[in-house]
Amino acid sequence: MYLNQVFELSMAIDKDKFHKVLEKACDRSDDMVKRGEEYIDQVLARKGITVLYRDSQYKKKVRVLLNLSMALDDETNVDKLIRKIDKWIAGYFENKYRLDDFILSGVVLTTDIDVKTHDNVLAYLKVLQRIGKVRGFSPAAYDCFQEDESFCLDGNSNGIQFLIYDLGNLIQRQIRKTTTDTKKMRPIAAGTQGILRAEVRLVKPKAVRGYTEATEVSGQIAELSKKCQDVFMDTFIHIIPFGDFYKKDKAVEIVRKEVKDITLRRKMLQLLTLIPEKKSLHLAQKAMNYRDIGKVMDMLAKIKVSPVTISKRQDEKYLKNIYAYI
Repeated sequence: MYLNQVFELSMAIDKDKFHKVLEKACDRSDDMVKRGEEYIDQVLARKGITVLYRDSQYKKKVRVLLNLSMALDDETNVDKLIRKIDKWIAGYFENKYRLDDFILSGVVLTTDIDVKTHDNVLAYLKVLQRIGKVRGFSPAAYDCFQEDESFCLDGNSNGIQFLIYDLGNLIQRQIRKTTTDTKKMRPIAAGTQGILRAEVRLVKPKAVRGYTEATEVSGQIAELSKKCQDVFMDTFIHIIPFGDFYKKDKAVEIVRKEVKDITLRRKMLQLLTLIPEKKSLHLAQKAMNYRDIGKVMDMLAKIKVSPVTISKRQDEKYLKNIYAYI
């Protein structure tokens, strides 16, 4: 599984220092763009670095967005790459600030799941939306997505966000907004039509600290980059149950056939019934009030049946386990 890695570094500084740094950046950069209260400098974009200056009335903040996948280029040794990034940042700020002067305030890990067709993308999203609320997460909505184009969750207090969405439709809308020459962009849009894009975002420093023992930013980036797949899958597995998707009647049939333990089978069938009733995996599990719910989920995974079933109104009768595409 390929993961694109973006790290957000941030630093709050006082008003005088902020304006001195911003003024110097504006003087030497032809790539500075102003959007509202924010100045965006892409002079280091080829190295995967974007610098943002937030000129808020209440807090002056400098952020650095580091796309590690772009910065890697031919450098496969992450530790050597971190040293290069430190030099680039120090050079940009004329040695006033270095990498470890920032805090690591966020991480975005992204993968593209190729389910082959746009119809499959929409079919998977319909069934994934039936997961609803998950333990520790609540459904979220974003302006960039239409209602049927995504399944997004925000952590209630863990500082983690999860998004899975229709990349093709998102790209098409962005193209229509940014250019009138849509013919040239059609090949780009066409290449995204069968793609589900999944993101795990660590949006608070405490979420970052949950995955690394390093105290300095350089060490945190190095550690998180090396174990990025574990970080991503930790949330993905927590939210999306393992197994093929079936209509409820077929899922019930498989459970009755494959599970010999009477108590466990009864609880599995109860969960299959409760999820569409409660419109939430978490609320269904909660309603069961069953201490060994983990055993129920493990057995469903073992027989490769997702507890989340396909709606009666949905045309598809079967969807392959989404983990098969990762």
